[in-house]
Amino acid sequence: MQFTDAVTVAGKPRRIADGYLVATAKCVRVGIQLYTGDELGKPELPIVRVYRPAEEVFARDSLQSFSHAPITIDHPKEPVTTDNWKELSVGEVSTAARQVDDWVELPLIFKDAAAIAQIEGGKRELSAGYVADFDFTPGTTPSGEPYDAVQRSIRINHLALVDEARAGSQARVGDSAKTWGAAPITLPKADERKSDMSDNLRTVVVDGLSVMTTDQGALAIDKLQKAVADAQTKLTNAETAHKTALDAKDTEIGALKADLKKAQDAAGVDVSKLVADRVALEAQVRAIDSGIDPVGKSDDDLRKATVAAKLGDEMVKDAAPAEIAGMFKALTKDAKPNDAVRDALRTQDHSILTNDAWGDNVFANAGVGMKKGA
Repeated sequence: MQFTDAVTVAGKPRRIADGYLVATAKCVRVGIQLYTGDELGKPELPIVRVYRPAEEVFARDSLQSFSHAPITIDHPKEPVTTDNWKELSVGEVSTAARQVDDWVELPLIFKDAAAIAQIEGGKRELSAGYVADFDFTPGTTPSGEPYDAVQRSIRINHLALVDEARAGSQARVGDSAKTWGAAPITLPKADERKSDMSDNLRTVVVDGLSVMTTDQGALAIDKLQKAVADAQTKLTNAETAHKTALDAKDTEIGALKADLKKAQDAAGVDVSKLVADRVALEAQVRAIDSGIDPVGKSDDDLRKATVAAKLGDEMVKDAAPAEIAGMFKALTKDAKPNDAVRDALRTQDHSILTNDAWGDNVFANAGVGMKKGA
C-alpha cells in the first residue's frame, strides 16, 4: 500500500560546487500513527492506530531503499521507475540513510535549477512517498500504548518537494497524497506529550462535557453527533406526523358523534302529530279544490298549488312560503272539509232489496235445501 509522510529538514540548505543544493532531512520515525479507517480499507473503524516498530523502520532492506531515492516536484501520479526517472527526478538521497534516535536521517542533494529556485523561493517542505505492508494484528507497544495494526516492509520510492507536507494534527489524504497514498497523524511519545499536547490534542464538547481528543477523534465525534442529530430530527418529524394524524382522526370522530346526535334527536320527532297534520292539510285542500293531487308534494307545495288554483298563479308568483301560508289560511277559514263517509251515507239508497238468487246460492253451497214459501 502507498503512503506519504512528512519529512523534516534539519538545518539550513546550502549551495555547493556547481550550484547544487544539499540538506539533511529526517523521515520515517518509530511509534504509533493514526489513519482514518477509510484510508486503510477499514471503513467500519473511524480511526486505526498503526505501530511502526524499530525493527521495521531500521531494517537493513528498508534503510537501503532510501539510498539514492529520487526527489520529485510534488508527488507523481505513479511510482518513480527507470521509465520515468529522467522526467521526474530533480535530485536524490545522496548517500546511505542512517538511524538517528527514532528517526531515519537522509542526506539530500538537489540538482535541478528550477527545483532549487523553488526551494529558495519558499517551497521548502518535503513529503516521503513509500510503500509498506499492514499486519492487522492488535497489540501493545513496549511503552504500553495499544495499537490496531503494524506497518511492515517499509520501502521508500521517492521524496517530493511540496508546498505543504500535511503532518501532525493536520494530516489527511493530502494535496499530493491524492495521487500517491495515505498520510498519517503521528502520536507523540510519552515523554513529549506534555510539551506537545496543544499541537496534537484539541477540546471538543460532548453532551455538555469537555473532552480532549485528536483532530481525527474530533472528526469521529462530530460525525457521530451529526448522526444523532439527524436521528433526533427524523424522530421528531415522525412524532409530529403521528400527532397530526391523531388530531385528524379525532376531528373525524367528533364530526361522526355530532351527526349521530343529530340523527338521534331527529328520531325523537312526534311522527303521529306529523301524520295528523298532513291528513288535516290534505282535507283542507280537498275542501277547496278536490282536483289537486297531494302525492309527491311538500306541505308548502300543496298550499301553493291550492292558493294558485283558487286565486291564480300571479298571487303565488315570487311569494314567500310564509305569505302563501297566510293566503291558504284565509281560504280555508270558512271551508268545510269533505267527509267521504258522510257524503256516501247521504246519497245512499236505504231501501232493502231482496236477492233470492243470492240466498239460494249461499244455502246450496252449504248443502242445505230451501223450499220457497215454507
